[in-house]
Amino acid sequence: MIDLRRLHVLRAVSHYGTVTAAAKALHMSPSAASQQIRQLARELNVTLLEPQGRRVRLSAAAHLLLSHADAIDARWRRAEAELHATGAEPGGEMRLCGFGTAIATLLAPTAELLAVRHPAIEVSLREAQAGECFDLLFAGDADLAIVEATLDSPPLDDLRFDQRPLFDDPFDVVVSSDHPLAERDTVTLADTARERWILGLPGSTSRQHVLAACGNAGFSPSVAHQASEWSVVATLVAYRLGIAIIPRLAELPPHLALRRVPIAGPHQPFRHFLSVTRRGFREHPAVAATTTALEEITALRDRG
Repeated sequence: MIDLRRLHVLRAVSHYGTVTAAAKALHMSPSAASQQIRQLARELNVTLLEPQGRRVRLSAAAHLLLSHADAIDARWRRAEAELHATGAEPGGEMRLCGFGTAIATLLAPTAELLAVRHPAIEVSLREAQAGECFDLLFAGDADLAIVEATLDSPPLDDLRFDQRPLFDDPFDVVVSSDHPLAERDTVTLADTARERWILGLPGSTSRQHVLAACGNAGFSPSVAHQASEWSVVATLVAYRLGIAIIPRLAELPPHLALRRVPIAGPHQPFRHFLSVTRRGFREHPAVAATTTALEEITALRDRG
């Protein structure tokens, strides 16, 4: 009989990349985590960790075992959800996480709606970027997350997570209110090819969106300034230091003289957002109630 606790340590090593990082996430010492994996290897009579220089890596047997371990965990979550479904009213703690704007515009209103509709559900919110959200879900420290799909995200068929499309957030061209493009109802990216641009910092998702969109439109943007916060980007635009494309969901400082111009044509960039739970856990009554409320709030935002 496999000890599922030891199996979870092995899953953590795979998720976090090293025994040390897995041990930290599980609130164990690295030696204790290693001991758990050695005991699991003895129980199965296979090698699970192999030396790689000064570090270790998962063996082929470990990867095979993990494919079953993730499925076992998902089945367990589904069984737990079915057991809780026998109750009349959804209740318990719901820990929601996501990036700051998602909390302000979607998760906070969702929490308010749940307080009215299902007062037995106790909601807590936590701001976190996509990578941290997946870590929180995997560790069982979050129950539902809103994340932006990126190249670094786990694939949609990852057995650890249930990832479902929530909404797409289009980017608009943002210019100062006296810019020639401010008089337009729409603009194509080709119309901006000779402009000076304000981009996100190197490596940022926002910068990748701009570069990909402009590249698809047939030009490379001339970078005048770089900033990470949308409010800073907007301020630079308002001072006529360049133009930018900014997600429609991002709120701009109301005192700035700016104009959002929707992008027309085939190269309009979008951010794609997902609602994510641990696989097998979405059927849990509290999670299902939260998902329903979140989808209603998202629909209201789209209509607004």
